[in-house]
Amino acid sequence: MKPILAITMGDPAGIGPEICARALARKEVYDLCRPVIVGDAKMLQKAVGLLQLNLQVHAIQNVSDARFEYGTADVYDLDLIDLDSFRWGEVQKQCGDAAFQYVRKAIELAMNNEVDGTCTAPLNKEAIHLAGHNYDGHTEIYATFTGTKKYAMLLADGLLRVIHVSTHVSLREACDRCKKARIIEVTELIADACRQFGIENPKIGIAGLNPHCSEHGLFGWEEEKEIIPAVKELQARGFNVEGPIPPDSIFAKAKCGKYDGVVAQYHDQGHIPLKMMGFNWDPETGKMLPQKGVNITLGLPIIRVSVDHGTAFDVAGKGVAAEDALVSSIEYATKMAIYRLKL
Repeated sequence: MKPILAITMGDPAGIGPEICARALARKEVYDLCRPVIVGDAKMLQKAVGLLQLNLQVHAIQNVSDARFEYGTADVYDLDLIDLDSFRWGEVQKQCGDAAFQYVRKAIELAMNNEVDGTCTAPLNKEAIHLAGHNYDGHTEIYATFTGTKKYAMLLADGLLRVIHVSTHVSLREACDRCKKARIIEVTELIADACRQFGIENPKIGIAGLNPHCSEHGLFGWEEEKEIIPAVKELQARGFNVEGPIPPDSIFAKAKCGKYDGVVAQYHDQGHIPLKMMGFNWDPETGKMLPQKGVNITLGLPIIRVSVDHGTAFDVAGKGVAAEDALVSSIEYATKMAIYRLKL
């Protein structure tokens, strides 16, 4: 049987409803999995009408009631949005709360084995904070409600797959978090993820922290004291790893297939090359072209894959948002779910 995936709608005021509707209007999604949207049925219906899609919205209260038929979008309906006060493209308390509740319900369904994995459309941090939910984003919500202490963010676009030693901390603190134990931990996570993607013996490149990997201590000591010892221990344990590799060259090599995964030492070191690769603008129209990058939270007891873009309030409700990244998220989540179901 194809895996069941719960797809959260994201912030209703953003492009989440539109990309969910567009994704479920594509037959290849139903060839991959059995999708169910977790959100508001009336918001998906609003998006279907906006986009003039030939898609029937089927509101359900239990996953067992889903039809999983192409042409019908099953929505686990939480009914949280008041359409009379709803506005596209604006930070709203009701939308922040709804986005949070959609994620909580998807996590619950996955933890109860009612679905085999989850995908998330983008939420707005300001909106969820306005609603009283003080989380930095999806990753922290998932960690809290699954009871996970050790987790990491993996970004993927084409052949480039990047995991981070640290993410949402200051650059000063990021340097302090460059530690042998954490480097080993995230390398284990990305190697396991690559195997779930079908890569049997993944080759992992580990980036340095300092310019030129510190030139034997001239520009810092983290390579000598933390990164090199981590690489040696991983190699001794049989991992196919190389490093430290200068950060100004490792990503260019990885995008061409030299490495199946890269360990970045901090947030921007990994995010900038991914965004450079995935975010492209059409100079003639001044609009961003569709991107397919995904964000995967590793270390959780359940599967979580997300689009690697935001709510795009500036274009929400205009019918121009592309669903490519959400479809890529569904593809990744399907591969991971099938791998886990075979274990």
